[in-house]
Amino acid sequence: MISTSPSAQLVSPANRTRIKMCGFTRERDVDAAMAAGADAIGFVLYAKSPRYVPLERAAELARRLPPFVTPVLLFVNEDTSKIRAACASVAGAIAQFHGDESPQDCQAACSPEQRPYLRAARIPLGEAGRGFDLLKFAQDYSQAQAILLDAHIDGFGGGGQTFNWSLLPPNVDAHLVLSGGLNAANVIDGIRALRPRCKSLAVDVSSSIEVPGHKGIKDADRMSEFVAAVRRADQLLCNK
Repeated sequence: MISTSPSAQLVSPANRTRIKMCGFTRERDVDAAMAAGADAIGFVLYAKSPRYVPLERAAELARRLPPFVTPVLLFVNEDTSKIRAACASVAGAIAQFHGDESPQDCQAACSPEQRPYLRAARIPLGEAGRGFDLLKFAQDYSQAQAILLDAHIDGFGGGGQTFNWSLLPPNVDAHLVLSGGLNAANVIDGIRALRPRCKSLAVDVSSSIEVPGHKGIKDADRMSEFVAAVRRADQLLCNK
């Protein structure tokens, strides 16, 4: 359920940061995420990930979601036919492309239904992030519903690491989703740094809401703490 706490009600819908939580494998964790106030739930369909779930399992977990909470299916360099079949198996799902997919690959996988999709931009760590052309990336993937910003590490996925937010362009003509190493302690700073730079900002979290040392196993208290921090950021920006 979406949170209806007094603090959440003080933030107008236009200024409310949407929250995606990713890497779910258990029913109880999906239910806890809903209780905490997540707007989207991600399921990893990349077999090499420690948070991988088979399509059948993802579909089973997604059936627990209430109306207006979006299931997101994460793919890495998957066949177009398999992506289409997977999205068709999960009602209301959108795709997230996290590999080397070209704009044409993304469009082909989401046609003919014109299914919305997210495209991950893998931002190099440290000063190397300065060389990533996010403006061109956003233009190339202009058909994406949003560009998800994650840290570039070996392999695929952010690995719970944070890239240098200050190196991003000051004005990006796209909806952005901030990911990579977010937690309840730093998400306020991330929202403050990124929201003025884009059309709208959402956040994506995975590793910091897990039981330490257990990838794919979520912690209800950590999920609630993360949501509370995001709502605090929204309030702070509204009161500026």
